[in-house]
Amino acid sequence: MLGLELVVALGVAILACSLGAERLRIGAPLLLLAGGVALGFVPAFRQVELPPEVVLLLFLPALLYWESLTTSLREIRSNLRGIVLSGTGLVLVTAAAVAFTANALGMPWGPAWVLGAALAPTDATAVAVLARSLPHRNVTVLRAESLINDGTALVIYAVAVGIVAGDGDYTPLSISGILALSYGGGIVSGLLVAWAGIWVRRRIQDPVLNNVATFITPFAAFLLAEETGGSGVLAVVVVGLIMSQAGPRVTAALARRQSQAFWSFSTFMLNAALFVLIGFELHVAVRLLSGPQIAVGLVAVAAVSIVLVVVRIAFLFVTTYMIRMIDRRPSQKLRRVSNRSRVLSGMAGFRGAVSLAAALGVPALTAAGTPFPDRGQIIFVTAGVILVTLTVQGPLLPVIVRWARLPQDTRLEEERRLAEVRAAEDGLSSLPELAARLGTDGRVVERVTHEYRHHLEVLRADGAAQPAGEPAPALAHWQQETELRLALLERKRTVLLALRDERTIDDRVLRMLETRLDVEELRLTQPDRDD
Repeated sequence: MLGLELVVALGVAILACSLGAERLRIGAPLLLLAGGVALGFVPAFRQVELPPEVVLLLFLPALLYWESLTTSLREIRSNLRGIVLSGTGLVLVTAAAVAFTANALGMPWGPAWVLGAALAPTDATAVAVLARSLPHRNVTVLRAESLINDGTALVIYAVAVGIVAGDGDYTPLSISGILALSYGGGIVSGLLVAWAGIWVRRRIQDPVLNNVATFITPFAAFLLAEETGGSGVLAVVVVGLIMSQAGPRVTAALARRQSQAFWSFSTFMLNAALFVLIGFELHVAVRLLSGPQIAVGLVAVAAVSIVLVVVRIAFLFVTTYMIRMIDRRPSQKLRRVSNRSRVLSGMAGFRGAVSLAAALGVPALTAAGTPFPDRGQIIFVTAGVILVTLTVQGPLLPVIVRWARLPQDTRLEEERRLAEVRAAEDGLSSLPELAARLGTDGRVVERVTHEYRHHLEVLRADGAAQPAGEPAPALAHWQQETELRLALLERKRTVLLALRDERTIDDRVLRMLETRLDVEELRLTQPDRDD
């Protein structure tokens, strides 16, 4: 029954901590982590451990796929150079800096490099949850970096573990080959699965089956890449980015709404469960060490946490000024950001589930049958650094955002308004032609034309400057109309429920009509919601 008890405990912890975070106005990951630590004291859960395979093969593909689907490809292209540098060069520099720090504190070079590789990548899950207060461009760059740096870090990790465990001989040439195969295999696997996914979805009309294909996609990409020696992480990112562009053309509206609802809910649960399980793993990490080792480990946690932030900020500054020296194009100058913005990005390098999975994945024994050196210390320091990034850097981020005094990012709102106005204008201008082609009755054309004109007036009024506290007449009328429609929807629900309670209509009829009312309510109350 332990599995069922764990599922219920996780669910209760996620619900309670998420509600508590809203009431207390603090980051939900902090309470979820605390909830996991608290549950770890329950005797029944003391032996619970998070298998690294679960994170790498179940959690990671799903979370990375959703992050890729919801990341701006345009922003990635615009900031590709910085993203690639952070996703590769910064990973190497960070791994080396952590390894040097751990070695200076007494850890042998081999295990030190394993620790460095485990802590080198930032975590897409943590970034997505904790960095929401940042401007759109900063968030996109951070998310894109965290999506690709796992591949580089896991290659370094595999080589370091292999060398320490004595599983094979590595040379600079062989390591370069592994890295090239990892990136090349990941990209090719992502392209192949994306092509197959598009081909399949074009031929499936049933929305439920279409979403079955959607669900399989990230796991198929991850599996294909791993089986061919490529990076499963990179494969999932590639297929996610491609499907974000192709999906709207190959997926019907109902399937798209179902898919969005499914992925939003499932990734929320996976994210939250990961933070709780990290709390569990802190108990495991402590039990692996004796008292004196814990003291050394705590010093290492503090030192490595500082090194991670310092190295990240220094790398961002150095690479930025090097690029400025080399590239003096006007387009490059337009994309420059302030030094405070770079400090902000430097403080947003959160560590999370991938680092923990890598640390837990360190084998217990080497090829010679001896214990893997400093395995307990690697797990302890990794878990401790993750704890620091979530409990110290996370709460500090809003403070640093205020200190940075970044200009308000209104571009997305302006682009949204532009797109809606253009679409409404085109629809209104093409309405007579479409009506003539379809043979639409004149009264229907007149009613639709009136609705489109009213909608366009509201959109234009929404973007126009108005005196403080005085909405434009079109906006005021729209707000009144919305309130009236919502009141009418509530009355309709009351009637439907009364008919069901009187057994005049069946529950299936109620659900069918209730779905239509729900869609109309969401259209009125949450027109901009994307999750």
